[in-house]
Amino acid sequence: MTQTATGWRASRRRNGASAVLTMLCALAALSFPSSGSPAAAPIAVAVADFDYFDTSGEVVDQSAEHRARVASFAALLRDNLAAQGDYRVVPIECPDHPCTATSMSQDVFIAAARKAGARLVVYGGIRKMSTLVQWGEIQLLDLEAEKLLMRRTVTFRGDNDAAYRHAADFVGNTLKETMPKP
Repeated sequence: MTQTATGWRASRRRNGASAVLTMLCALAALSFPSSGSPAAAPIAVAVADFDYFDTSGEVVDQSAEHRARVASFAALLRDNLAAQGDYRVVPIECPDHPCTATSMSQDVFIAAARKAGARLVVYGGIRKMSTLVQWGEIQLLDLEAEKLLMRRTVTFRGDNDAAYRHAADFVGNTLKETMPKP
């Protein structure tokens, strides 16, 4: 009978120690902030350079200013998309710059975007119609689904840096509404 009482006391001590250990583990787990589910990896998106066409017929040659503004437009789009954190902007490599959808064949353009690791690719062009009006066509292609997700024509007034910035902000926000989320 002494053996049984001793065994019972030892068993009770083990159960008590086990209960204390379980409580300590539970308290430790509660003291760490819960991050919920792990964040999904950002979606890789390539933003190609944009084509530019000036059909305004203006006498003054503004091609250098236009090249700078169109390059700035693409850079602003890249920054806009990268700022949210849902997207990781990847550069498209091409033999000649600018890297636009019309400066290379469709197969080479798509292959370059895929080689960059992009799931999505944004491309298009801007056309100056007159001294006041410009319009752009923006396209968003899902390379994984092989599907055009968006084709949008936008117009904007002005041929200055502020007009291009405003247009790039609008296009960036429009893209984010259309693009899949991670």
